[in-house]
Amino acid sequence: MSKKTLIIGAGGVGNVVAFKCAMNVKSFGEITLASRTVSKCDTIAKNVLAKTGVSLRTETIDADSVADILVLFNKIKPDIVINVALPYQDLTIMDACSQCGIDYLDTANYEHPNTAKFEYKEQWARDEQFKDANIMGLLGSGFDPGVTNLFCAYAQKHYFDEIHTIDILDCNAGDHGYAFATNFNPEINLREVSAKGRYWENGVWIETEPMEIKQVWDYPEIGAKDSYLLYHEEMESLVKHIKGLKRIRFFMTFGESYLTHMKCLENVGMLGIKEVEHKGQKIVPMEFLATLLPDPASLGNRTTGKTNIGIFAKGIKDGKERTIYIYQISDHEKCYAEVMSQGVSYTTGVPAMIGAKLILKGIWQGKGVFNIEEFDPDPFMDELNTQGLPWQVMELAKGESREVVHTKNTLL
Repeated sequence: MSKKTLIIGAGGVGNVVAFKCAMNVKSFGEITLASRTVSKCDTIAKNVLAKTGVSLRTETIDADSVADILVLFNKIKPDIVINVALPYQDLTIMDACSQCGIDYLDTANYEHPNTAKFEYKEQWARDEQFKDANIMGLLGSGFDPGVTNLFCAYAQKHYFDEIHTIDILDCNAGDHGYAFATNFNPEINLREVSAKGRYWENGVWIETEPMEIKQVWDYPEIGAKDSYLLYHEEMESLVKHIKGLKRIRFFMTFGESYLTHMKCLENVGMLGIKEVEHKGQKIVPMEFLATLLPDPASLGNRTTGKTNIGIFAKGIKDGKERTIYIYQISDHEKCYAEVMSQGVSYTTGVPAMIGAKLILKGIWQGKGVFNIEEFDPDPFMDELNTQGLPWQVMELAKGESREVVHTKNTLL
């Protein structure tokens, strides 16, 4: 019997997922794309049909409403839901899936719309209800979280007896030509970047000021880039699942222009997430700012350069110290040529498709709520190589590092 797949979300990542599911239509069967704005779905469906010959159904949905989601679920009866909507909507979609007995997958963990904090707590709390519904929930099947988690699991399986330290390194060296723009949802991006940093060491979380810790890393095929310590959700699950771990950190690259713009916006209150009154109207400054910035989905045809995302891991194998660097490089222009989206959307959307494919084929199976590194990484890593995200492993000599400089951020 042919499968039925529902994709919720029609932004840049939703576009990539729709394209890649269509390119693997034998695994995904009848594909429906749903969003609050059905015209966005229709545009994506038109482009997918033109490039792949596969027809997608389109629907409208209010992903903030469990009742509305249930109406759509009962109408199309999907075998799996790929959630690439906003992280605010994770819980409503999960609750609808458990009521209807439908497998669930997302790429980013839950974030409360009124609190600038993201964590797995409320999604993990749904483990029992997913078990009772006899379904599987796969959390964080994007790139980071997602592929970076599997790089860690793959390293643990094939390269180490114990991993002691992990640095997750996310470099986007793309240029879209705007003075200031975000490569994914502006609200989520700016909340993430302006929040306090955190890393885990010797069993405790250590908090830093936003963008306080800066390193310069030498990224293959890109070169040395300023990289800043952030808190990122994959660390929360990896500390539970990587044996022998003593420290894990996350770094992302930003240019001086981006940080200067962001600091100015923060100083005048434009990054606020609480309502303010403006000429008798209630507005949220961050939401208003998002309407002024370029739509990330529109950046694809003007973005050049590459991304490089990976993990730098140190540990022990057979009693000897070992250091490896696993990474993936994508070219923005090549991504756009294939699926009409830039590399940041591509590197998130392709892993979402792969995770769903492994669930539908029964390669990854389980009842309850899981983080992606809890499964065998090998079939996913194989799919990365065939689905457009080939990866590389570099083994470093003892004492060798890609880190060039470690310092405080002088732009604070």
